[in-house]
Amino acid sequence: MSIIQSKTIAESAQFRANRQGHIDLIEEFRCLEEKVRQRSEKARPRFEARNQIPPRDRVDLLLDRDSPFLELSTLCGFGMHDDDGQDEVYGGGIIVGIGMVSGVRSMVLASDSGIKGGAMHPMGVEKLIRGQEIALENKLPLIQLVESAGANLARQSEIFVRGGKMFANLAKLSAAGIPVVAVVNGSSTAGGAYQPGLSDYVVMVRGRSHVFLAGPPLLKAATGEIADAEDLGGAQMHCEVSGLGEYMAEDDVDGIRIAREIMASLAWNDSLPMGLEHSFKPPRYDAEELLGVVPVDYRTPYDVREVIARIVDDSRFLEFKPGYGPMTVTGHAAIEGQQVSIIGNNGPIDANGSVKAAQFIQLSCQTNRPLIFLQNTTGYLVGIEAERAGIVKHGAKMIQAVTNANVPKLTLQIGASFGAGHYGMCGRSFEPQFLFSWPNNRISVMGGEQAAKVMTIVGEDGARAQGREPDHNKLSAQAKRIADSYARESTALFATARLWDDGLIDPRDTRRVLAFCLRTAIEGRRRTTYPNSFGVARM
Repeated sequence: MSIIQSKTIAESAQFRANRQGHIDLIEEFRCLEEKVRQRSEKARPRFEARNQIPPRDRVDLLLDRDSPFLELSTLCGFGMHDDDGQDEVYGGGIIVGIGMVSGVRSMVLASDSGIKGGAMHPMGVEKLIRGQEIALENKLPLIQLVESAGANLARQSEIFVRGGKMFANLAKLSAAGIPVVAVVNGSSTAGGAYQPGLSDYVVMVRGRSHVFLAGPPLLKAATGEIADAEDLGGAQMHCEVSGLGEYMAEDDVDGIRIAREIMASLAWNDSLPMGLEHSFKPPRYDAEELLGVVPVDYRTPYDVREVIARIVDDSRFLEFKPGYGPMTVTGHAAIEGQQVSIIGNNGPIDANGSVKAAQFIQLSCQTNRPLIFLQNTTGYLVGIEAERAGIVKHGAKMIQAVTNANVPKLTLQIGASFGAGHYGMCGRSFEPQFLFSWPNNRISVMGGEQAAKVMTIVGEDGARAQGREPDHNKLSAQAKRIADSYARESTALFATARLWDDGLIDPRDTRRVLAFCLRTAIEGRRRTTYPNSFGVARM
């Protein structure tokens, strides 16, 4: 493989401007993430008064010390529903991420009960479902730290029907032979009762866990019965009478200890076939330089090989068909010893780039190489020449190959994600196992300026077809509204709020995140599980 020779000049004004632009965007989303933590942290005195520990402390205790934790979709629901995007930033009201528990790579879902009592919000439901889907696809044991007031009743129309998927996925996990462990740290009410109810192992906390379909107020309203929470659904009742609980813990810390012991007892890694460990060299260029290499504005061109040089082992890259369809860059490399195939963009995707990518994807499937898409494209090339060259036909070949590729697919959105180029480069709908965005990413059906021009031309043509002159003032005002709307609705923050990605990452963390996700995906492919027909029924 050839070593990529960087042409970046770190002392240039453009490099410094790029870097400052990225720093500003990173600080913006990190500040918002901190607001989520601070919002939850406000409840710490209440937790301590109840002899509990706050949700993020629970997660920290659960994870192996000094092991990585890849938190997902940290700004889910940003600016939506009760999340105002300013002071009340909730992160969906749930903590979701992948980490090591007793040496086992696991999916962790923890109710952020410091925010609205852990009540489920519409986007929080979607975040939880996405975590379950990742666990299913990658054969990750699922650990739930449950303390939820149930659904946010004011938002029930946006939660109720879709929320059933949470419970269907729990049943699927168990049936797929993937263990589900629940620690009930507090109240788990109504639909939330089925989170432990559909788990394989349930840990209850004495005097704190309460699980019931109808809490005392609803019970009284519905049937007239009067019962206190402990008799109705307390830990002792469920461990000794209903049989819902398998383990009784004395407090939160003890409950997490038991969960870790359960994970250790599964012998989950014993039958995992071990792949060959490969030594590797780090990139020859500092990851810090990624901030200066890539312009914040997608309209400013750069060479994607400069990104590849800073994320792959020894900056080595064996490029595939470099002279054919050159705006689409394809080639082989390794990340922390794992061989991968990389597809990146140096502009729009033309017909030749499409067929090159389609062939490259099929060759990668032939040799079982994971695919990494570095997405920065304004879409497929348009125009008379492009149409005559068969851009529709050849673009379809690329989309066919992307859709049906049977190897792990990881997508990183690092600039523009526009039009069908977003599809051909394995956007969200094409089911990459993981998809992350840099904070400079822009995503929409096309650029705002192009959309405004298209609608202006349509308006002008429509007026003339009716025999009248276009109202240029009206069309100009319309164009501004469209451009402003696209500018607002194409940002990385707007996209991540809606779970169009699995979270925003600092560009400097790209190699670490990709390596972690590659290990997760490959480990899942190698693992043998023992499915059954219906999942483990609670006895």
